[in-house]
Amino acid sequence: MRLALYTGLILAGGYGCLTPALAADPTGDWRVADGVANIRVAQCNGSMWGAVSWEKQPGGRDENNPDASKKTRPTLGMVTLIDMKKKPGAEQWEGQVYNAKDGQLYSATITPAGTDQLEIKGCVMGFLCGGETWTRVGPPIPSSTANAMAKGAPKSAGATPKAAGTTIAAAPAPAAPKAAGAAKPGQKGTADPVGDICLLPEIAGFAH
Repeated sequence: MRLALYTGLILAGGYGCLTPALAADPTGDWRVADGVANIRVAQCNGSMWGAVSWEKQPGGRDENNPDASKKTRPTLGMVTLIDMKKKPGAEQWEGQVYNAKDGQLYSATITPAGTDQLEIKGCVMGFLCGGETWTRVGPPIPSSTANAMAKGAPKSAGATPKAAGTTIAAAPAPAAPKAAGAAKPGQKGTADPVGDICLLPEIAGFAH
């Protein structure tokens, strides 16, 4: 399946109704560069997390994961941005990104660029960095009760923490009202299969 980096440069289009006051808010649904997926970003327990909320081709599997037990897990709902902390004095968050193209984890940062773009950069051992820009397809996500609920949830295994490769090719705190991430982006009235990403086991059970 074309998981060409569930993190990529986005196609045209923004979220025009947003105001400049929300320019530094990285939460919401974002379309990756090649248009194969949306990533929902939300703040869970003080950190930013991201998970696949929509796929152009349904039924994707994490087939490039080096952990054999994860190769058949669905990519819909898969965590891609992991425990990203806000950088002091800057509108930037640092953590890890899971690259579904090679099944590896990379050190990464996310930085809002205006109201409708999110810059993603990932590096291996502090160098060999690559980056891309996502485009907003869903509004910012307000705080929710999921933060408190998530703290008591059982822990589950996350992505294999291995870093190898060069540039990023594609890959969660208060999440969300049901926005983009339905069967077709922008289509009203369709059910959201992912919902509040703070309740996903991998995020809810993360040891802080």
